[in-house]
Amino acid sequence: MLVDRVLHVVKDLKTRFVSATSGIEIGGTNNAELLVDGTTSDGFIIEQVYAYSRGSIYAVNLYISSASDYLRPTQGIFVGTFSCTDVSASKSTWDEAPSVLAPVPGANTTVGIQQFQALYVPKGKALWAAVVQTDSDDDATTAPIIGVQGGFY
Repeated sequence: MLVDRVLHVVKDLKTRFVSATSGIEIGGTNNAELLVDGTTSDGFIIEQVYAYSRGSIYAVNLYISSASDYLRPTQGIFVGTFSCTDVSASKSTWDEAPSVLAPVPGANTTVGIQQFQALYVPKGKALWAAVVQTDSDDDATTAPIIGVQGGFY
């Protein structure tokens, strides 16, 4: 696979949440954020997912879906999660990406990002993210900022 265009997206997850009772399911109502849309363009590979905390602990869930307008439970699937700390401006990374056959450029094994891990998202799919509410009254106003980098192919 040859990457022909660089991909780096940063989004704010403020008020972008899934229900505290959802678990790995999407649930009927959510405010997930579309990170990268490959539904009508090329597929892409994500070599790193990171988040900067606003001083609150949150679990960040990642989903792949065939929809680009709303994360529907019938069209999306959970692909991973990672936690942000309660230390403001601290960086957290998703270190559990699937294994890949070839080394990923820019991987840094000194901070736990494995060189042979990446998330492949085929053409026709989109990558979404949302924080998990801490309770039913949580409106996620202190949710982290999330970034993904990789490339389109």
